[in-house]
Formats: sequence, C-alpha cells, structure tokens
Amino acid sequence: MSGPDGAQPLLRVRNLRKFFPIVKGVFSRTVGHVRAVDDVGFDVHEGETLGLVGESGCGKTTTSRCILRAMAPTSGEMLYRRRDGSTVDLAPLSRRELRPLRAEIQMIFQDPFGSLNPRMTLFDNVGEPLLVNGMSNRGERMDRVAELLRLVGLRPEFMHRFPHAFSGGQRQRIGIARALSTNPRLVVADEPVSALDVSVQAQVLNLLLELQQRLRLTFLFVAHDLSVVRHISDRVAVMYVGQIVELAPTKSIFERPLHPYTAALLKAVPVADPRVPAGDVLLKGEVPSPASPPAGCYFNPRCPFADERCRREAPVLRELATGHSVRCHHAERLQLAVPQERIDPAGRSG
Repeated sequence: MSGPDGAQPLLRVRNLRKFFPIVKGVFSRTVGHVRAVDDVGFDVHEGETLGLVGESGCGKTTTSRCILRAMAPTSGEMLYRRRDGSTVDLAPLSRRELRPLRAEIQMIFQDPFGSLNPRMTLFDNVGEPLLVNGMSNRGERMDRVAELLRLVGLRPEFMHRFPHAFSGGQRQRIGIARALSTNPRLVVADEPVSALDVSVQAQVLNLLLELQQRLRLTFLFVAHDLSVVRHISDRVAVMYVGQIVELAPTKSIFERPLHPYTAALLKAVPVADPRVPAGDVLLKGEVPSPASPPAGCYFNPRCPFADERCRREAPVLRELATGHSVRCHHAERLQLAVPQERIDPAGRSG
C-alpha cells in the first residue's frame, strides 16, 4: 500500500511474531511460548505519525523493540526503505549488518531519568551517537550538540551540566535531542510522555509536532493514553493480546470505531468536563494470557457480541473502508459510535 503522495511506505511490517519460550524443569525443557507479538502487520509512511495503542502487556513495546532490532523477531518481515531508495529486511540482519542503519532509526525512551547516563554531561550524552557514528572532532560535536539543544528549546551552555540538574521535561528534551543527533528518518517513541506531568506532556508533544514538520520526521508513537495519541497521530493501530485489532486514520478511530475493544477504550477515556457523564466501561473477564490465548477471536471471552463463530474461528485483519481495517467477524453490523461529547467536549471533531 502506498502513502498519500503515492510513495512507497518507509517501513512495511508483515506477519511479525515474537514468541518467548516458557522453560521448566532441571533440563530447561520448553513447555510453551508467550506469544507477545502474534502476526502483526502495518505500514508507516514517510512524514506521518502512526500511534500504536493498547493496554500494558498487549505487545506494543515488544513490537517497537523488534523494529529497532533491540530484540530479534521470531518470524516476519520488517521492510525498511533506506535513504538511497533501496529496501532492506531488518529482521534477519546481523549486528554488523545493522550498524549502518542505526543512524537512520532512533528511539526516544519512556523514562527521562533512567535513559541518560548520570555520570556524563549533556555534551557527552547527546554527542555519544555522533562519536559512535564517526564524528571524532570534538569541536564539530560541540557545534552539533549546541544546535540540537537549541532545536529542542534548551540553552547551548547547558551542555556542560549533568542530568541531575534538570527537570523531567527538560531531560526528555535532552533525550529527544540525542535521538535526533544522527538525522534519523524513523523515530520510535516508546511512551515518551507517560512519566511527565500533564502540563509538561503538552509541551513535549507540541515540540514533537514542531520537529516533525521542520525535519520531516516519521514517528512510530507507542502509548496507552488515547488522548495523547489523538493529539499527535495521523493513524492509530490498536493492539490486544499481541495482535492489531483495528487500524485507521485517527479521526475514523475516534468517530466510528469498528472493533468492540476500541469502542470500550474510547468510552473509558476520562474527560476534563464535569458536565460529561463518566464513561467507564466494565469489560467482563480478564485479559487473556499471551501464553495461552483463547481459541478463535482473542477478544471473544470479553466481547458482548461474541457468538459461536467468534469462539471457533480466528478473524483476520480486513479492510472495511478506505484505510480502515479491523479484526472482527461482525464489524459491519455493529453500532459502536462514541457520543460526540466524549470525542471532543468542546464540540470539535477530527
């Protein structure tokens, strides 16, 4: 599938799986597998932000780490289009083969406190990727670090201070500067604002949007907070027990969800307006274990619309409208629209 401008996707993920063995006994015998990522597929187009959303344990972080090749996938393809236009599958590459690609694919970490080395100054923290990628001249690195700090709204003279001297929001700006140091094309942001205060979250999100427009960055934005994803993402992929259950433009997801799980998540989003009634949705049962998922649709034990077919036959991710795919047997007949006041209390849509 090509992007809005007709160009091929920057990243194409196909049939991605990551299973972790369950080992027991004196002889470390494998007795099963945790299906952390189970047949995931999506495209990421150049210049867009794809939000990857789901509850804790749904597999979204494992998916992002496989794409970064921080861990090797069990199977599947991750086809990345390089600067020169050639396409390479990241999945089977060795560490040596991956090294030239590291500068093009970078990560913003969740924890702004643990992701920076407390024994290194800002210059060393931000400049380390430059040194690793061949910029050995200290003066050149200082100029580049100063430029990066200005880019994220920090003063260049801060580069000689240590991380403990900065607030959480400032540390996350430092982490963003480090991720941008090698001029990446794809940035994986793993819950980059979840550890920050709400007011600081908005500042960091607005910074990411500004940098995306200025540098034409492409983001894979991993999050559990739908209100955050709505603010920053062009498209949203919803994950449940290692699978994508719905994938669509952000406006379509919020105004016309097609999967019961997506609708339940949207109705449970808190709204900062006392006039809007609470939207808590109680889904029956517990989230299935990825070590022993149920037969058929993984959501069927908790779904109010499940029937015998759902319990017997696993649905596939299929496109029901242009750009809107869902993994549900009965998506066409379900009426899951979210009330307008929960989409936007101020009356704005989209």
